[in-house]
Amino acid sequence: MFDTLQNSLLTKEDIIKLLSLTGEEQQRLCDDACAIKLQHVGNKVWLRGLIELSNLCEKDCYYCGIRRSNDPVHRYILSHNEVMQAVNDAYAKGYGSVAIQSGEISTKAFIDTVDKIVKEIKKNTHGTMGVTLSCGEQTKETYRRWFESGADRYLLRIETSSAELYQKVHPHNEKHSHSQRINALQALRRTGYQVGTGVMIGLPFQTTEQLADDLLFMKQLDIDMCGMGPYIENSHTPLFAQRNQLLPLTERFNLSLKMVAVLRLLMPDINIAATTALQAIHKGGREKAISAGANVLMPNITPKQYRDSYFLYDGKPLSVHNNEDELALLEQRLRETDHEIGYFQQGNSLHYKTRIQ
Repeated sequence: MFDTLQNSLLTKEDIIKLLSLTGEEQQRLCDDACAIKLQHVGNKVWLRGLIELSNLCEKDCYYCGIRRSNDPVHRYILSHNEVMQAVNDAYAKGYGSVAIQSGEISTKAFIDTVDKIVKEIKKNTHGTMGVTLSCGEQTKETYRRWFESGADRYLLRIETSSAELYQKVHPHNEKHSHSQRINALQALRRTGYQVGTGVMIGLPFQTTEQLADDLLFMKQLDIDMCGMGPYIENSHTPLFAQRNQLLPLTERFNLSLKMVAVLRLLMPDINIAATTALQAIHKGGREKAISAGANVLMPNITPKQYRDSYFLYDGKPLSVHNNEDELALLEQRLRETDHEIGYFQQGNSLHYKTRIQ
């Protein structure tokens, strides 16, 4: 079976077998994926300073802690000065990019807010700092506006490529449409962004076959980057009622590592993030994902007084270190895996560069 690991044309049946590996065979899969990563994109790990701009959200996804109907959540939106202070601090520390993430909201005020942030980041850094946006479904006009203001990348997670599973974890109304989500991804692609998506791994009702389809969906969409990780339940959401159907956390963790590894085999030159949810299960989860084929890290640089309020799932990691100490610790851990941080570099997707030539 491992003869297929040098081949990016894995079939669905191949992928299902790979996602079922355990023990030494799983480790070999991860090692092979890391070797392919080193061959195609090297040992640099790109930083995306994560700024959780706002937890205001118009959607009511059954799995999400900041869903509109979750009344106990303390809602916030960072001021422009708070965002720019975080950006400027990151820039001084050598971050080549930031990622602006928020709940899904499409008011004129919010669109203007994001636009102003993007423009000022580019101005203050003389165009050298990369900007990733992850602000949900917007109109093609809004996507165009933000892109023309300087946004480089857009991450819009599909969460599952299965329309059937999507319906089980979302309300059935016009705000939660699987086809609309796909249309938004296609609009981002046409606009010119480096386009990213991702899925939750280990959802209730989810099958290995669906996860294999997720990986093939991302390859077919020809994405430039991916952010995916284990589903971790939130006790204040409707999907928490299905917790008895979940795989144990350790199995969700291992399945996530295998998803990262197989995606690296399928798409050797894209950017793959080691997501925070992995760290929520295993203290060294992000580093394990790097050793399984990931090459992007997203340290949280949101002002600390707001981080508790952007609470997507139970057990979200909240660092006890300041941002500078956290970065130094991360650098040390990466060095132990023969990787290094690519300071002062945007870390754009090589796949994107090839695709637009």
